[in-house]
Amino acid sequence: MSKTRLEAFSDAVIAIVLTIMVLELKVPHGSDLGSLVPLLPVMLSYVLSFVHIGIYWNNHHHMLHLAKKVNGAVLWANMHLLFWLSLVPFVTGWMGENHFETIPVAGYGVVMLMAGVAYYILARILVSHHGKDSDLARAFGKDFKGIISVMLYTVAILVSVLNPWISITLYVVVAITWFIPDRRAERVLNERNG
Repeated sequence: MSKTRLEAFSDAVIAIVLTIMVLELKVPHGSDLGSLVPLLPVMLSYVLSFVHIGIYWNNHHHMLHLAKKVNGAVLWANMHLLFWLSLVPFVTGWMGENHFETIPVAGYGVVMLMAGVAYYILARILVSHHGKDSDLARAFGKDFKGIISVMLYTVAILVSVLNPWISITLYVVVAITWFIPDRRAERVLNERNG
């Protein structure tokens, strides 16, 4: 089965997620810089989520670029990932509007955790579908970065009860970890094309 429709659909869903997030940003009532202060939590939530969605889109793109084909299991695993990503605007708004209170911060972590788990499942299903000697298998390896991210999300959810700002810091750490370019897929592509 061709992967073209899967890529197009995924790109469209991610574009809609980003659009919903930006539409949730409200214009301040005032023209001075002070009128932006009450909106800082909402803006910080938006930036954090925008970076996370961007990271998912980038890595999803690399993963599908390495894939040669998809099957029904891949389609459903991809839908599972898109489901969790579609909830990001909700938890982003909830967290920002409530100024990083415990439950919204934990809820944000749950959605990020489940998106991380869904991405890991999608990667494993794609690797299984392509075989252990495939480009995908070489690029993903044991996926320590993904496993560590899921563990950090779990810790952040638990810690949010004690201090939500520690959780936010852990969410930022995960984003920074992935924001640093992951060259595994590019390295495999270069080897294949080189």
